[in-house]
Amino acid sequence: MFLVGLSGGIASGKSTVVAVLRELGCAVIDADVIARQVVQPHLKAYQQIVHHFGTEILLENGEINREALGNIIFSQPEKRQLLNSITHPEIQKEMLKQILKYFVLGYRYVILDIPLLFETKGLTKFMKYTVLVYCSPRAQLSRLMQRNALSQAEAEARIRSQLPLEEKRRFATHIIDNSGGRESTRRQVLRLHTHLEDSLDFLWARLAVGTVMAGLGGLMYLLLRHFSS
Repeated sequence: MFLVGLSGGIASGKSTVVAVLRELGCAVIDADVIARQVVQPHLKAYQQIVHHFGTEILLENGEINREALGNIIFSQPEKRQLLNSITHPEIQKEMLKQILKYFVLGYRYVILDIPLLFETKGLTKFMKYTVLVYCSPRAQLSRLMQRNALSQAEAEARIRSQLPLEEKRRFATHIIDNSGGRESTRRQVLRLHTHLEDSLDFLWARLAVGTVMAGLGGLMYLLLRHFSS
């Protein structure tokens, strides 16, 4: 089994690509979903966040107000780094658990949907391929303003808080250009899926595991014969 990192930028259309991949039966691990899970009340990351950011970022039911926290980290880069240092280790632990689950189930590859994949450069070394969902700067700005009901200045500030898509292109092994229509994007995802399915990396990984398991089985057999004789 091998890992495929998937990323994009705010409002670049990554969710559209993920939806197509899920339709095709791909194993997708969503870092955003895990990020929401690890900050549930009374968990380790939750307690650290409240300690550093205060109770002002909590809702009445005690859960973290993601919008309030988001407003803080978008305007203060040092606070964003602090939040990442708290949540990323917990997110990575849970992702590893899910990767192992899909390995045991026999999947050829697992797609890791990680919004900050290229910003967190330490993760890319574990990926066989990295995929960037790209769109033109004009399309990105327009979509974000419409989706989040933001002014142009607010939307531009959100976009500036991330690594520019043009820069991310340099780190990706595959690009899905989502600047056009949905059908164009779908065709690109289908081509990517075919390429991943045809990869031999899965075969070699399975052969290696099979060889190791066979060796262990042989060793156990010899030990049992030795101690029973």
